[in-house]
Amino acid sequence: MYLVVLGPPGAGKGTQAALLAKRWGLTHLSTGDLLRQAVETGSPLGEKVKGLLGKGGLVPDDIVIALTQERLESLQDRGAVLDGFPRTLEQARALDRALAGKGVDRAIFIRVSPEELVRRVSSRWTCRVCQTPYNVFTSQPRVPGKCDRCGGELYQRADDTVEGIRKRLEVYLAQTVPVIEYYRERGKLLEVDGEVGVEEVSRRVEAALADPQAQRLRGGG
Repeated sequence: MYLVVLGPPGAGKGTQAALLAKRWGLTHLSTGDLLRQAVETGSPLGEKVKGLLGKGGLVPDDIVIALTQERLESLQDRGAVLDGFPRTLEQARALDRALAGKGVDRAIFIRVSPEELVRRVSSRWTCRVCQTPYNVFTSQPRVPGKCDRCGGELYQRADDTVEGIRKRLEVYLAQTVPVIEYYRERGKLLEVDGEVGVEEVSRRVEAALADPQAQRLRGGG
């Protein structure tokens, strides 16, 4: 089984993807992790990614697609939950091709209001060394200002300010909303309210996967 978790920045995609992967015995394939691993290897592709991320730029579709396809091939059809991919129509079409034309089994869209997203994302902090994320509301570090994983300094990304978040939401609407419609048109989209607690979101995702037709008729509740 191949599942895609979609949603705006701060919707909780990574958390729900990890829970799904564990429960269903699938690989959690995070685009963010793939990019970080590419940088850590020091390969030519990793150096290119490092340069782009260092300048705050977007990584081009061809690089993200290449990294994702390589990882999918290594799974040998064991199945995966994809988090952070696809973000564009080109990526969605490339994913369909990579999965032998069959495409993903389900795309789960986590809905969250812009106001709630601003609140969530503006409270995020990230490790300068290993890029592990933290949140002042939901996942504080054991030692303030230091990463639990590597001891690195925590900082707030420039685009995690209120103004930065609103700009990212504009990019999201322009790039990712067409992806949501792409899966909706193919009858593969499941919508879930992401403004309830983590456990309740997880319960609703599981219910939607168990009975996708009923979930679509309810409108994602």
